[in-house]
Amino acid sequence: MTTTDRRLLPERTAAARLIVVLRGERADQYAPVLEALAGAGIRSVELTLSTPDTLDVLPALLERFGDRLDIGVGTVTDPADLRTAAERGAHFIVTPITRADLLEAAAAAGIAIIPGGLTPSELHAGWAAGAAAVKVFPASVVGPGYLKDLRGPFPDLRVIPSGGVDLAAARAWLQAGADAVSVGGPLVGDALSGGDLDALAERAVPFVGVTVREAGA
Repeated sequence: MTTTDRRLLPERTAAARLIVVLRGERADQYAPVLEALAGAGIRSVELTLSTPDTLDVLPALLERFGDRLDIGVGTVTDPADLRTAAERGAHFIVTPITRADLLEAAAAAGIAIIPGGLTPSELHAGWAAGAAAVKVFPASVVGPGYLKDLRGPFPDLRVIPSGGVDLAAARAWLQAGADAVSVGGPLVGDALSGGDLDALAERAVPFVGVTVREAGA
């Protein structure tokens, strides 16, 4: 695969510049959380395979929310799971690692992939192989200044930080030139374990606002 084979991020995800990561104990917890997030203006989410049965419920969630949300599948480390996610309609794939077999499986399935890495070698390898963007993970280890360092040798690199990104960090990464931010716990909180969904929506609003303001800056 060459860079000419690059599969772009879904349009809504690229425009939103914010992916909300949902990692829970049960897949039946997704639907009410997705409803609250969609109502608060969130347009892209990542459902993680560390939540049991995620691939089983994916088609139903896409049918219910697919007209309002891009729904990607994350924590993908097995090409077979990637293929299943693509076959069941996932809008994009996220993985915490950069591995050739996953990138090749995504290319064969015709689905955008965001591989994770931390070192310049890992990030460039994913980008050179045709990734839609690369995930700096864990982002809290390096901070937004790392993006300037990466863009020196890799000016075209599309970067999405993930891991420990709170509201202040989201703003800083976007100001530094990140293409989007990936946000989990600081936004989701206890929503997937019975927490207040109105409070979840309230937490989501400023994250949406930051991405809009930074996009227009």
